[in-house]
Amino acid sequence: MPGPIVWDMSDTPPQNPDFDSMTRDIAEVPAVEVLVTVAVNLMSAAAVKLGLTEEGDKYKDLDEARKLIHALAGLLDASATEISSFHASPLRDGLKSLQLAFREASIVPDEPGQGPGEKYTGPIYG
Repeated sequence: MPGPIVWDMSDTPPQNPDFDSMTRDIAEVPAVEVLVTVAVNLMSAAAVKLGLTEEGDKYKDLDEARKLIHALAGLLDASATEISSFHASPLRDGLKSLQLAFREASIVPDEPGQGPGEKYTGPIYG
């Protein structure tokens, strides 16, 4: 399986991938690995949008972070029975950390239960 997607935040357009090669590679990857990879990519993108990377606030955008965290929570909720606890537990921990970071970064925090992804995880207090 190819390595994780690395998002290039520069203005350089992405190169055209070889989709035939990618299709063959993906066909050999178990669904659990695809789900975990997507979850990790969502987590990474949310961390960037929360300003939790070395660049700090350079790419901070709480509206975008909200969308990514909500999508991550939905993915983890929908795939809960498909992903073993070995994989699901650290992903849930990461999601909760992102939700707490979002709450802390918000000038006016959402009410408990109304934050990103809390529809799926329940209220996050922090």
